[in-house]
Amino acid sequence: MRTYYLMVLLWGCMLHAIPMMLSQKRTNKHLHSEMITGLSENEGKTLHRTKRGWMWNQFFLLEEYTGPDTQYVGKLHTDQDKGDGNLKYILTGDGAGSLFIIDENTGDIHAAKKLDREQKSLYVLRAKAIDRKTGRQVEPESEFIIKIHDINDNEPKFTKDLYTASIPEMSGVGTSVIQVTATDADDANYGNSAKIVYSILQGQPYFSVDPETGIIKTALPDMSRENREQYQVVIQAKDMGGQMGGLSGTTTVNITLTDVNDNPPRFPHSTYLFSSPESAPPGTPLGRIKANDPDMGENAETEYSISSGDGSDMFDIITDKDTQEGIITVKKQLDFENKMLYTLRVEATNTHPDPRFLQLGPFKDTALVKISVEDIDEPPVFSRTSYLIEVDEDVKEGSIIGQVVAQDPDITNNAIKYSVDRHTDLDRIFNIYSGNGSLFISKPLDREETPWHNITVIATEINNPKQSSQIPVFIRILDINDHAPEFAKYYETFVCENAKAGQLIQTVSAVDKDEPARGHQFFFELVPEFAVHPNFSIVDNKDNTAGIMTRRNGYSRSKMSTYLLPIIIFDNDYPIQSSTGTLTIRVCACDSRGNMQSCSAEALLLPAGLSTGALIAILLCILILLVLVVLFAALKRQRKKEPLIISKDDVRDNIVTYNDEGGGEEDTQAFDIGTLRNPEAREESKMRRDVIPDTIFQIRRTAPIWENIDIQDFIHRRLKENDLDPSAPPYDSLATYAYEGNDSIANSLSSLESLTTDGNQDYDYLSDWGPRFKKLADMYGGEESDRD
Repeated sequence: MRTYYLMVLLWGCMLHAIPMMLSQKRTNKHLHSEMITGLSENEGKTLHRTKRGWMWNQFFLLEEYTGPDTQYVGKLHTDQDKGDGNLKYILTGDGAGSLFIIDENTGDIHAAKKLDREQKSLYVLRAKAIDRKTGRQVEPESEFIIKIHDINDNEPKFTKDLYTASIPEMSGVGTSVIQVTATDADDANYGNSAKIVYSILQGQPYFSVDPETGIIKTALPDMSRENREQYQVVIQAKDMGGQMGGLSGTTTVNITLTDVNDNPPRFPHSTYLFSSPESAPPGTPLGRIKANDPDMGENAETEYSISSGDGSDMFDIITDKDTQEGIITVKKQLDFENKMLYTLRVEATNTHPDPRFLQLGPFKDTALVKISVEDIDEPPVFSRTSYLIEVDEDVKEGSIIGQVVAQDPDITNNAIKYSVDRHTDLDRIFNIYSGNGSLFISKPLDREETPWHNITVIATEINNPKQSSQIPVFIRILDINDHAPEFAKYYETFVCENAKAGQLIQTVSAVDKDEPARGHQFFFELVPEFAVHPNFSIVDNKDNTAGIMTRRNGYSRSKMSTYLLPIIIFDNDYPIQSSTGTLTIRVCACDSRGNMQSCSAEALLLPAGLSTGALIAILLCILILLVLVVLFAALKRQRKKEPLIISKDDVRDNIVTYNDEGGGEEDTQAFDIGTLRNPEAREESKMRRDVIPDTIFQIRRTAPIWENIDIQDFIHRRLKENDLDPSAPPYDSLATYAYEGNDSIANSLSSLESLTTDGNQDYDYLSDWGPRFKKLADMYGGEESDRD
């Protein structure tokens, strides 16, 4: 039985023999062999596996080796190796062939490159021996581990190159600011290569750092932001536990002290002086004051107020939130003549005090403000802000209705004159005495036309006309009973023919343009001449209305179709006004329920049995029948109408196209216009129409049509007359034949057809036609005497 041994020798194990033996990753294992029986594919023989002893360990190799030769790892060897070179050693696994190289004849293993534990700290390799002749493995491959041994070749590195932190000012000693962290790539489980200690290189004595945790803390109490706001601290991290020879790294920490409200506001001056003209309107700013606060943000917000002083009612102070200044403004109208100097006590207070620092003192400050009032020339001042004057509308012209009063508020007390702004009194109804401001009437008043007048009165200093002021004056016109009442509207009243006595046929009411203080009260009665009317009576309802009542049974349209009823209307104001209104009452036909059907007298001639609706229906039917008859007759005549052109040889049916342009009316040689006429009407004896005839034709007069003739015969007659008339237009011209009815016995009065001279006309007959033609008789009948 053959036994196969794997021997790996590591020269570094001599330096670390004990750790190497203690850190064995795997222990001895005895494998009990078992008989494996089978046929080989090539030889067909039975294979036997024998039992043997087998051992491998975990080995260490130094990183970053810088020696001149390659670093020796170990050696593979088997007792089957006779030294004749028949066996071949093969190495596989992590880095085999590149990092780790094996001599296939001797089995020596070397590290071909410098190793870095931080890149890879553990390599797993497998080794086997193969018979060169048969190519079979002498034994199954065995696995072993090479672990890279760490050296201190990495310095600590912080997670950030620059840290930023803040802490409130006035913080106590030991207040945590920020924690910095550094890491070391070396093996923390081996030696002190990765053990880091923190220290402060810059920033003392204000801050300190915990050597183990890297927490930065305050080292001085009551650090003030107002003294110093920014700090730069440099922290060092060193490995090897901070011992000599350790590697180190640094980082910078910028620390800012944030503000807290630890300072009260302070006025830079104890007294401030301002001045204001007495004409300054309320809200006018006079000046600004500011209490300085070294804090910032909301900790420096300040509220200003007036705590005391004789001007606390006349002035006010507001806070400008943007600049933290106090703005002193005018609160009420100032008067130099009344008071010339005011004193104020102004207080500035922090709006957000910090309770932790209240023991430092009150967070407020006060200052004295003096304001002097300057005198200016002021305009006149009226005794009131507005005036209301009431006057009766019947007041006489020139009567004084009221007075306005103004005076100069200055010490000089200049004289004042008054005037009315005519833009507010365009009709010049009112006027004013310039010396004392008394208003009087210049024109009559009418409350019904204008119940209110709003005018403006101007007061002006005589010595300084630029100083003036205005005041509105409201004038109310009081009502006087100067209008009589009248009917509220026009009443269309009717009474049925079958009305009974005592029946109400109309209710009337009245209106009055006046407006009495006690309200309107109207009374109605008939005029004295008809105090006892035989047909109608009036009943006063005592509510400004009256009822018209019938006094007898039945009324007849044939006897009296309309009644006039005069009514007197009185009011109850002083003086009493009255008017007479006439009510027109028509007599109408009504049905049994009193509804009006007809009020016209012509309706009496209609059949009694037909209603208005039935009559309208009958008239519509007759109108429709007439329209149908006319349409039928027109269509029938249109069908019988003969064509205008009968002969195909008629030259008028030919279309002649020519492009030459004639010479106008004087050109008689171009063509004969007679070809355009009706062939039947052309005769040699007819005169030419293109030249002026030598004789003047008499007016062609149409035979009067004294009786109704057929329209078709009338049109044919006119057509024939035009065909035979040489002065008629060409045949292809449009002639309009209109039926004008019967002739007047006076014949035509138009001069359009008069082609003869005045000497051939005798107009004396116009005087016999009556007064309607007198004007014409004077115009034409007197011409002969005029010529004479």
